[in-house]
Parts: sequence; C-alpha cells; structure tokens
Amino acid sequence: MGAVRLLLVDDEPALLELLKTYLERLGYQVDGRGDAHEAISLFEADPRRYALVLTDLTLPGINGEEMISRMRASNPDLLAIVSSGYPYEPRGKSIVFLQKPYVPKMLADHIQKLLRNPRD
Repeated sequence: MGAVRLLLVDDEPALLELLKTYLERLGYQVDGRGDAHEAISLFEADPRRYALVLTDLTLPGINGEEMISRMRASNPDLLAIVSSGYPYEPRGKSIVFLQKPYVPKMLADHIQKLLRNPRD
C-alpha cells in the first residue's frame, strides 16, 4: 500500500501551492487543481484513486459542495473536507467542515481523523 493520495482544490494559487507542499512533506501524494471542472475530470479518470478531496466551498463556476456531489456519483465512499470563510453545514456523510482561516496543522489533523474514522 502506497502513500495516501489527496485531491486538493482551491482557486487561490498561493494557498493551493502552500497546502500542497505542506501535505506532501507529511507524506501524502497530492494532486492540486485551481478549477473544479478540471478536478472533476481528473477524479473521473480514476474515481478510486483518491482517499479524500479537500476543497474550498466557493469556487468559480461550481461550488465545492456540488463538485463533491458529482464526484460521489462515481465514488459514493469519497471522503471530503470543505473549507470556507463563511459558515457552512455539511449536507453529506463523511464531509468535514474546516473554518477559514486555519493553520495547516489543523488541516492535517482533520485529514488524519477523517481517514481513521470516516463515518464519525
């Protein structure tokens, strides 16, 4: 079994690169995308490739919640973390909300917890 692969989606390039670098240093394999439609296409090429998707809630064209819904049509067991500066109540199973601003360690803790206990 190899490293856990994550799909990171955020339309802020600096934040995307910062989080990608941080998570890779923790040993995760991370594919980053700044566009939800690109992320969906990448995901649909191999729906079981990713253990977890991390996304911003507000993305151009399609929001993070809708993106996750489309991805779950191909993989209903997909785990997800949604972040936003706005209040948000996850509407699906195995979705965790992370309020912005946060420090990368908080994100890492949420990933580890969700991977250990996906149905909590």
